[in-house]
Amino acid sequence: MILKATSFRSAAALLSVMALTTPSALYAASSPADASTPQSQAGTWSRDDLQRIIKADDLKVSPFREDGVTYGTPTWIWCVEVDGSLYVRAYNGKASRWYQAAVREKAGQVIAAGMTRKVIFEAVDGEINDRIDEAYRAKYKASPYLEPMIGERARAATVRIIPVASGA
Repeated sequence: MILKATSFRSAAALLSVMALTTPSALYAASSPADASTPQSQAGTWSRDDLQRIIKADDLKVSPFREDGVTYGTPTWIWCVEVDGSLYVRAYNGKASRWYQAAVREKAGQVIAAGMTRKVIFEAVDGEINDRIDEAYRAKYKASPYLEPMIGERARAATVRIIPVASGA
């Protein structure tokens, strides 16, 4: 599309309109300023949903791609629950593509136990990792992949998955 701007003011107005037609700009323009940040959309898992996810052990994460609109390819991953929160780790550590997308975009969706939920991804560090290690040991004690999942590489790539609040 070629448009001839007759003045600087016309060109500026055209650019403003074009900027508002991108999906992320439309979302931001239709939301209160603080509602566009992932943390302001945070909800909590219902006990039932969280237990269904943990029992099914079929969690797939799909962080947004760089466009902030398109979900990435679902990646199957182990998950554990600690104090009512859902945690995952990247087997290949911080080099994992899904992990990089999750911490960069901070949002996406998960698919598990027949449910699809919009979520917020939050990188975690610190003492909570000891409790997450224990949850991995309890749930996956018979797996030959347990040791790498509680090792430093995967531990450095721990993510809390928070559901987006209803109506957000």
